[in-house]
Amino acid sequence: MKSRPNIAIDGPAGAGKSTVAKLVAKELGFLYIDTGAMYRAVTLKALREEVNFSDYNGLDQLAAAARVKLVAGADADLKVFLNNEEVTEAIRDPEVSRNVSLLARVPSVRKRMVELQKAMAVGGGVVMEGRDIGTAVLPDAPVKIFLTASIEERARRRREELAAKGDIIGQRQMEEEIILRDQVDTSREKDPLAPARDAEIIDSTCHSVEHVVAMIVARVKTWRYKT
Repeated sequence: MKSRPNIAIDGPAGAGKSTVAKLVAKELGFLYIDTGAMYRAVTLKALREEVNFSDYNGLDQLAAAARVKLVAGADADLKVFLNNEEVTEAIRDPEVSRNVSLLARVPSVRKRMVELQKAMAVGGGVVMEGRDIGTAVLPDAPVKIFLTASIEERARRRREELAAKGDIIGQRQMEEEIILRDQVDTSREKDPLAPARDAEIIDSTCHSVEHVVAMIVARVKTWRYKT
């Protein structure tokens, strides 16, 4: 267990968590787990079934019936399945992005997801990213990172991701969407977005992905040396 610690990476939308976490997992030979993909899959189901995001009871029942599976692929990539249907690309739809925080604020839904996520990391050697990993899912993880960046930079990155898929959104609109999502994430009743008390905060605004990855890998190696 000591040689394969769990690594918790948290942060707001567009901070680069997924890209960084994948590369850290690949570098260390760990399993990459994107917890946001789980919430996105349930959000996709809610949109398809037209469940109101203010209907907490309806969302809880929907989450209970959703079978979400994450399958590790090559280069630390993940394939996401919802009730045996691969939805890896579908969960990245802008409509899902706009509503996932509304689903994630439901306490009973979060409770279900956290239980599943804890079970995934029991054996150690996991790089798990999300918004409450260091505070709620893996509070005992020896390496905790809170990755952030400026609103402008996060919006630019999101726009580039969407443009690559043919979705064009203006900078100002994207900034407004990110600000709104931050408000929902940081003010929700259960497990709001916030850095763990012992997390290292990394502002990636002016750092390359490679630099951020190197910083985290170095921290893991330092922890190994100390233990």
